[in-house]
Amino acid sequence: MGSSLGGLYVGLMSGTSLDAVDAVVFDVSEDGHGRVLGGESLPLQTSLREELLALNTPGHDELARAALASQRLAELYATAVDNVLTSCAVSAADVRAIGAHGQTVRHRPELGYTIQLNAPALLAERCGIDVVSDFRSRDIAAGGQGAPLVPAFHAAQFQASHTRVVLNLGGIANITILDQDAHISGFDTGPANMLMDAWVLRTKGLSFDADGAWAASGQANEALLAHMLADSWFRRQPPKSTGRDDFNMQWLVEKLTDVFGTDPELWPAAQDIQATLLQLTARSVAAAIREYAAGVQEVLVCGGGSRNGALMAALAQHLQCHVAPTDNYGLPSQWVEAAAFAWLAWCHDNRVPAGLPDVTGARQPRVLGCKYPA
Repeated sequence: MGSSLGGLYVGLMSGTSLDAVDAVVFDVSEDGHGRVLGGESLPLQTSLREELLALNTPGHDELARAALASQRLAELYATAVDNVLTSCAVSAADVRAIGAHGQTVRHRPELGYTIQLNAPALLAERCGIDVVSDFRSRDIAAGGQGAPLVPAFHAAQFQASHTRVVLNLGGIANITILDQDAHISGFDTGPANMLMDAWVLRTKGLSFDADGAWAASGQANEALLAHMLADSWFRRQPPKSTGRDDFNMQWLVEKLTDVFGTDPELWPAAQDIQATLLQLTARSVAAAIREYAAGVQEVLVCGGGSRNGALMAALAQHLQCHVAPTDNYGLPSQWVEAAAFAWLAWCHDNRVPAGLPDVTGARQPRVLGCKYPA
């Protein structure tokens, strides 16, 4: 990496939680380490969020609907880019590229494909900046999972002389294990905010459970929790990745029905189900860390779940080690994923392989992404 070029990159992220678009300006040095100059967040319009959710499953005229949703998303991305450049007093001419992952609506690496809705050519046209996108498909073509994409970035930012785990709590939870000998591994551990957000939306009409307060008012149902954790997905060995194809409202209803029957009147109280979903995230994450990063003393947390006090407390209880947001380590937890896509665009420009076989299972390290020139 010594001969690579640094510079300013914009990273965009609209994750599995489908709550907002995050945009950051990320200043990357020649060695790949970077700092966030500023970030902006734009909420997804309700109609766009509902359409993106609907496109996760087959439906009428879905090809045309997906194309139109991609255009709407690109327009929102462009507005987010405009906003963050303005707030950081940065000119578009000073940005080397935008890293734009798009919105995942299908992720089936076992069948050799993944689909992210995006319109990168439109985004490049709208912003006048090169756009790098389609980060998963090259890794999948090489036999990998195409996910998680962030462990190489975590290593560039958080590698230390001792073993650390970086835990991303977005819609899905994933961990990066940074060994003291500089070995990098990582994988998805299961749902993070996705099921909790879906349940609080269904029962209370809220987009998320602020600080986990509603979950904290309930009591986890151990029978339901045990049945959820018995799902075969959790027993898979890494490399592994997941998404709404595996964990969704239908999955939750099936688990409830298995344990309590089809009559919702016989199900636990709604807040107890929310408490159970919080524990599902905490316990599945803790089990993965105990099995694959035994003895780790430090877990750095990013993503929306890092702002869920009840979830953070549950993780600390189960892990019995230091659990803290990445804000304490120089990178605001809210902006880590968006910064990762800015960094992945930097990797693409500098031909740095960011697809890691020990993470995704690909045959060889691969340079990720495709570029759409402005």
